Amino acid sequence: MPTPVTLFLESLGIPHRAFTHPGPIASLEQAAAERGQRPDQVIRSIVFRVGKEAYVMVLIAGARQVSWPALRQYLGQSRLTMAKEDELVAVTGYEVGAVSPFGLPSPMRILVDESVFANEEVSIGSGVRGTTVIMRADDLRRALGEVETGAFS
Repeated sequence: MPTPVTLFLESLGIPHRAFTHPGPIASLEQAAAERGQRPDQVIRSIVFRVGKEAYVMVLIAGARQVSWPALRQYLGQSRLTMAKEDELVAVTGYEVGAVSPFGLPSPMRILVDESVFANEEVSIGSGVRGTTVIMRADDLRRALGEVETGAFS
């Protein structure tokens, strides 16, 4: 079944494959195991509100946590918050667990933690809960285009 992200990647000619989990996902470890991956191959897309109706997405690998001080310093912001669920759906079009940097309704600043490209193969949100997109990290980099990469964990 096509997802917003698979359709986007197909339009760019980026190789990938979709994987649908057999049931609900309770943990990062479970998701990775079902995909035949390690947890650090699962790329999470986390959205932060940095101002009134201004958002930034941080891609980060596995169980790593975004360093709030590093992110504040990089953005030159003293205040930021994680997007609430209703904000997340409004600005990405995706539910929690399905968020991706691809196929967004409007452009968003994307920051990529250096951990994202540490593995040859990764998985990322597909736009549909319970389904992921698995691809080579080099293809992810190509699909992302010009994004900012740094140490955000």
